Amino acid sequence: MKKLENKVAVVTGASKGIGAGIAKSLAAAGASVVVNYASSKDGADKVVAEITGNGGKAIAVQGDVSRAADVTRLFAETKKVFGGVDILVNNAGIYKFNTIEEITEDEFHGQFNTNVLGLLLATQGAVKNFGVNGGSVINIGSVVSRITPPGSSIYTATKGAVDSITQVLSKELGPKKIRVNSINPGMVETEGAHAAGFIGSDFQKFAEQTSPLGRIGQPEDIAPVAVFLASDDSGWLTGETILAGGGAR
Repeated sequence: MKKLENKVAVVTGASKGIGAGIAKSLAAAGASVVVNYASSKDGADKVVAEITGNGGKAIAVQGDVSRAADVTRLFAETKKVFGGVDILVNNAGIYKFNTIEEITEDEFHGQFNTNVLGLLLATQGAVKNFGVNGGSVINIGSVVSRITPPGSSIYTATKGAVDSITQVLSKELGPKKIRVNSINPGMVETEGAHAAGFIGSDFQKFAEQTSPLGRIGQPEDIAPVAVFLASDDSGWLTGETILAGGGAR
């Protein structure tokens, strides 16, 4: 029997990058997976096709996690197709580095709406749909909350909030048998990192120098940690922040 057999997982922002890697790994471990996406339908459909092509179960559901109505629909679709939910991975997130002189209200609200409000709304939706045996919430933070790189004031602030929320909700939801943990990756090579110009940049060199292992991460470095936190193997862990950044501090 696979580790996550008969479990249902919702992964937000799972059309590419870390989210796609986690969705595929959860499915490989036996979970039925809901691949949430905001705008990249083609990417989400590709992830679903790969999962089902390997014998797994998955559907794609569009929804902006910063909108309560979208989150309600996301979990309604999950319940309709799979009957419930056991695992939530709060992966949806955006980032942009700006100096203090470049910060705008729109940039602030854009990042906080997705990275923080979206996480709260998605968790709220999951809590309403978890069964009597509770569930596992896995937040995706970032090592930026520890290494605080220049030009990352807004993004680092959102991920610092994720660290704090993980602690608060682990205490708040523990009595309901709901575990809440966070994975804080370092720099990971994703489509977003390429689009942002990080790959091949001085920031990549900085990230490689910061890690004792001397490289940046790949989605497959993060996904197994999510499988562990989703499974009963981590049944005694809650409120934990796992730094998955190749030793970067």
